[in-house]
Amino acid sequence: MFDSIGFDLDGTLWSSMNCITSAWQTVAGEYNVNVPDDAQMRSVMGLNRIDLMKKLFPDMEREKADAFFDRATVECVRALERNGGILYDNVEETLSELSKHFKLYIVSNCQESYMNAFLSYHKLGKYFCDFAFEDPETLSKGENIKKVLKRNGLKNSVYIGDTQGDCDAARLAGVPFGFAAYGFGSVDGYDYTFNSFSEIKQLINE
Repeated sequence: MFDSIGFDLDGTLWSSMNCITSAWQTVAGEYNVNVPDDAQMRSVMGLNRIDLMKKLFPDMEREKADAFFDRATVECVRALERNGGILYDNVEETLSELSKHFKLYIVSNCQESYMNAFLSYHKLGKYFCDFAFEDPETLSKGENIKKVLKRNGLKNSVYIGDTQGDCDAARLAGVPFGFAAYGFGSVDGYDYTFNSFSEIKQLINE
């Protein structure tokens, strides 16, 4: 039986597209660059900051891209602190039940302020034992998963996310991968698949 479950954030626990696209469009206007639409923003969810900016603005210089990303994050976090994102159906009910059986943690490529906006608005922090966000040195979600497992003494975990990057991170960390098929992306393989967040409760019986 698993002793823990790790979660990606965007496309797994919630969708913040209600705030992200408008925030990025605002900053794109300030920088006088092409405005990303909703489909483009969805396509980069889960990427680290460097890969995300390269995909959206491949010709933008690194220094400018870093400044753009930081500015867009500030704008997005402000909106999320005011309005929150959109939780997937039955998230809190399911987390409450899962937390009775497993240690729960979140590993995301987001920045700390973005994670804090999620936790503070939706009041879900009580269900998790640990959190990890973007590591500017490695930009590796897989390495962050390994760090969380080590510092919490977790021996038998599963990581759940919705993109190929999440799948790759789970493989790097040496843990099974659960595909959140209701999220933003697609993957080339998985150990478990969930068509809704509440289906994750099936792991209780593993």
